[in-house]
Amino acid sequence: MQIMKIKYIGLVTVLMTFIACSEPEDVDLNPAVNIVEEVKPELTSGSADFSNYVAIGNSLTAGFTDGALFRASQENSLPNILSIKFAMVGGGTFTQPLTNDNFGGLAAGGERIADPRLVFDGAGPVGLESLIGPVTVTTDIALNNPAGPFNNLGVPGAKSFHFLAPGYGNLDNVSLKLANPYFVRMTGATPNASVLELAVAQAPSFFSIWGGENDVLGYATTGGDGTNPITPVTGAPGVGFDGSYGALITTLTAGGAQGVVANIPNVLNIPHFTTVPHNPLDPTNESFGPLIPTLNGIFGQLNQVYDFLESLNPAISAEERSIVFSSTTASEVVIRDETLPDLSAEITGVLLQSPSFPLFVQSFGLPPEAAPGVADLLGATYGQTRQATADDLLVLPSSSIIGTVNTDTFAGLSLLLPPALAGQFSVEGITLPLADKWVLLPSEQEEITVATEAFNQIIAAAASQAGLAFVDANTLLNQLANEGITSGEFTLTANLVTGSAFSLDGVHPTARGYALIANEFMKAIDATYGSNFEASGNFVNVGDYPTNYSPTLQ
Repeated sequence: MQIMKIKYIGLVTVLMTFIACSEPEDVDLNPAVNIVEEVKPELTSGSADFSNYVAIGNSLTAGFTDGALFRASQENSLPNILSIKFAMVGGGTFTQPLTNDNFGGLAAGGERIADPRLVFDGAGPVGLESLIGPVTVTTDIALNNPAGPFNNLGVPGAKSFHFLAPGYGNLDNVSLKLANPYFVRMTGATPNASVLELAVAQAPSFFSIWGGENDVLGYATTGGDGTNPITPVTGAPGVGFDGSYGALITTLTAGGAQGVVANIPNVLNIPHFTTVPHNPLDPTNESFGPLIPTLNGIFGQLNQVYDFLESLNPAISAEERSIVFSSTTASEVVIRDETLPDLSAEITGVLLQSPSFPLFVQSFGLPPEAAPGVADLLGATYGQTRQATADDLLVLPSSSIIGTVNTDTFAGLSLLLPPALAGQFSVEGITLPLADKWVLLPSEQEEITVATEAFNQIIAAAASQAGLAFVDANTLLNQLANEGITSGEFTLTANLVTGSAFSLDGVHPTARGYALIANEFMKAIDATYGSNFEASGNFVNVGDYPTNYSPTLQ
């Protein structure tokens, strides 16, 4: 205590000295404060000519948000945000192919071909109609397309070679899956014109290209199941990425147009692939927890088969293939891994040779003679299966099917098993391995990474050679995914719903995300053309843009 007394005696002495020298007449209670305001330079375009700005790209250019394209999302699209800033230094009118409503979705001759937007129900993304009831999609590609020409030529779903494809906007080709319904809305009296042709016809003074994402994204969102392959890196225009992208740049700059291009983000970092955990099976879930002992009993029989097969062939890893559900912690889903050797025939053979297998079959209420059929079923179902690991990425839509009964599998099994048993063996991610389309395996992720790096090298080289401004969107997304990005008073991350950067579909930005990206585009333009959007204080305030659209927005 003595030490503390000495300490505070010193403090009191200092305070008394200060007070003694601070009589009221000696202190100015209202001192003059000189506030120096920073004088920002006047906005200038530098050497850039924004008088006729045309944007080429896919959904990221169109303004796609929350799984749909709708009027409000288009008004907050990346190129429209840029055009407003460009208009301050000589930019002209920027026309977009606006949809007819804020429901989203598309129709063709009155028949819906794309669903309305997603909304937030307090727990997660859901379809708009689940909250407000049925709506009529009024944007109809056969009845009410707008008149162009359009400065925003962002076509949701377009790949690099689609920008050069004739007939890609022809209504007659939609049913043949050779045309894009969103582009049908833009072609007007020239249905066979390509995206590039419509852009060149406007003689743009300045252009932006943010395309190429779909050349890998389509493969990724389908779980790498092969239905939407990665675009070849090399090939002629209209075939390979390098030829197609090179043709875009060469043609657009032939008349002296300036521009800005962005590379491809690593799609593996977007919420579509990072939201659903590999171990979502909660033992406290009343629909799953009580079944764990029974499930482990069933899979225990199969795990013994794996052990036996490993004893015959050490190259087979029983540990990798064994399926065990925990009664205390979250368990991994069961997936099909096509990179594993197919042991279907071996599993069936071992089961049929086991003298205890008929008794196992009878435990399900089946007659002993059902053993061959059940052995075939188990072999075919679990020949290439394992539980997921942290290295596997589950696509966002898998969250709605894990734990549900696959109706197609149920119908097929009902021909062999009683309905109740058929249902038990048809549960997605538990007794029925998740199909390839729901999971990105490490090998598939590597394919995406290699292709993305190759595409980005092509984009960077093309931009450099043509003297265009370049936006490193890949690094931007990595920052969002890792530490987040602060802009003004707001920090954006790549978390679904709460991160503010990505919309409810887990793929496309929110309006605030597009605003953040618009600032990056202006920063690149400043660096290349000598404009001063940043220095003059003309970046957009991301806080002025929403992260969520109300379900009642009409």
